[in-house]
Amino acid sequence: MIILKNITKKYKVNSEEIIALDDINLEILEGQTVVLKGASGSGKSTILSILANMTKPTSGEVIVKDMRISKLSDDFSSKYRLSNIGFIFQKYNLIPNLTVQNNIILPLIPQNLEESFINNRLDELLDFFQIQDKKDIEVYKLSGGEQQRVAIARALVNNPDIILADEPTANLDLKLSLEFIANLEKLKLLNKTIIIATHDPLFFDHQLVDKIIEIKNGKIICTLDN
Repeated sequence: MIILKNITKKYKVNSEEIIALDDINLEILEGQTVVLKGASGSGKSTILSILANMTKPTSGEVIVKDMRISKLSDDFSSKYRLSNIGFIFQKYNLIPNLTVQNNIILPLIPQNLEESFINNRLDELLDFFQIQDKKDIEVYKLSGGEQQRVAIARALVNNPDIILADEPTANLDLKLSLEFIANLEKLKLLNKTIIIATHDPLFFDHQLVDKIIEIKNGKIICTLDN
């Protein structure tokens, strides 16, 4: 499903060169749930960004579903993300004054899809996450757990095969963190490939997780099968 070969990512900050990733090699199988473990600044989020093709590696090759994505143009990168990637952000990135349904269907709007298709997909997700009764409510009125479910539903609206989650429980209490993990377990049953960048120990021994990849200073220092 996913192969990273000799991935290095360097940034220039003023005159200083920062190495965010240093010769990273990894493989992730279809349907696996993988945790990228490491402290802030270790390189976890950079890997997610490269997998979503929002950042290009300085060198190396990224292969996703037999596509070499690291050389795609901006146009094709957008199409690749739309078709393959669902991104769950740490702070949800919902639009507060829009309703639940409008937040969820937002990624579908530019695609000129039939209204009936959009409505059917919306209903599937509202049912799946048990928020049908919140459909017409502005998201700022929702609880944290409800907002989280809306954010996950939006990430799934294009039915992507790959779910990327960047520090998803960093701002959540224990109850909401466990609820989030329960929602990921539902996605695993749908054979989604899930990659979570986190330093939250809740994930490390959880049955949800197939593999833990520990990263430090831009290098993979340990890989463990759960």
